[in-house]
Amino acid sequence: MTNWMPSRDSLSSPLHDSLAATIASAIEDGRLPPGERLPTHRKLADELGLSINTVSKAYDVLRRQNLIDGQIGRGSYVIDTGGSGDQPFKLESEPKNLFDMSISRPLFNSQHVDAMHSTLKDMQAKLDPALYLSTRPNLGHESHRKTGVKWLSYCGLQTTADSIMMTNGVTHGLSSALSAILRPGDVVLSDMVTHHLMASSASYFGYRHLGLETDEHGIRPDALEQACIEKSPKALYILPSLANPLVHMMPETRRRKIAEVARKHGLYIIECDAFGPVASDRQLPISSLVPELAIYLTTFTKCTVSGLRAGYAVVPDHLIPAMTARLIVFGWMATPLICELASRWVEDGTARYLSEWQRKEIGERFEIATRELAGLEWKGHPASLHLWLKLNGDWDSSSFVAHARELNVAVSPESPFLSPKAPPQNAVRVSVGSIREADRFRQGLKLLAGLMRRPKEPLPQFAF
Repeated sequence: MTNWMPSRDSLSSPLHDSLAATIASAIEDGRLPPGERLPTHRKLADELGLSINTVSKAYDVLRRQNLIDGQIGRGSYVIDTGGSGDQPFKLESEPKNLFDMSISRPLFNSQHVDAMHSTLKDMQAKLDPALYLSTRPNLGHESHRKTGVKWLSYCGLQTTADSIMMTNGVTHGLSSALSAILRPGDVVLSDMVTHHLMASSASYFGYRHLGLETDEHGIRPDALEQACIEKSPKALYILPSLANPLVHMMPETRRRKIAEVARKHGLYIIECDAFGPVASDRQLPISSLVPELAIYLTTFTKCTVSGLRAGYAVVPDHLIPAMTARLIVFGWMATPLICELASRWVEDGTARYLSEWQRKEIGERFEIATRELAGLEWKGHPASLHLWLKLNGDWDSSSFVAHARELNVAVSPESPFLSPKAPPQNAVRVSVGSIREADRFRQGLKLLAGLMRRPKEPLPQFAF
């Protein structure tokens, strides 16, 4: 702990702001170097004749300025903002000691920030004014769609710029695709346990959502065939590559069978491939097997950085007018500046490099999960940003989530992912990438594994 101490006589009203400014000045001139531990709230309050509340408020000001941080058992310390890999921002709005495994987002480090800053700086110097002065074409600028051909080839899909529409990510594309194909009351199919946006979209737009039986490879072709005969569905929403939340990687033989059933019944397929080229064992997109009936969606938000909300929709020629109209309704057009940034990353290799880095980092997290969850029933994949943890004993999803939260671990319950009439799965989704530090990720898994191995007890007994 530092011997440095501010002078009480130098402080003015309001005291907490003055104290914060004094400590900030000591940090800036090096009297309090990076990593230096600050006095405890009580010690500083006693030394200066202040209330503990005043010191706490001053430290809060310094935290918001990203000058100090705090960890249980370590106290408050000066942050190194120079180049240690810590970023000058925080993603977490929750307390620092929360192990937040509830949100699916990619991992990142300083290279992501450096790449973004470099590209933005280059865009400032050399940017076509048409990218921010025009509001057309609605399906995206031609240069961006041409670049999309290159990126989509990495995803295993061969196409042309004329079939590509720019989107603000897969959510924008999904809403547009559903409404281009379906009308209220029409039947849309999906996995029994599917992405939460499918369940909510069907509810909002008035579609009849039917979940299909699956096995370890995903939707069963016989279940799809039966539904086509009995329910006359208009579309199938499917995530064959690292399905969220079930983490299926559908083999090519199954994909071909799904495509055959779709062609036989004239069933449209909306294929979500949010992870893009991250998985090394990725298979042919189903859309490549039945292109006349398929809308393929992908994005950069899962394989590069979360804020790069740009994506591609590959659309059959006869659906382009309907899709264009829906893109206009749901957002007029994909944001050109963001699409320009994504295109530059594709052209200079940044996007490919970051997706390969993501694969490596997620693979290491998968190895950690394999060790820490040994003996438990769970599904994951070396390239997936989440895993599906089955609960044992008399645990149910909602009670397990509540008990885990009392241990400062946040995970996602199963309920948002269930299609209508789907039976309980007694499982939770655990994010692999939302905790940046590998050690903290390991600690969070240890807490979950420990909770799983204990019998379910009344919640108050965990409130410590």
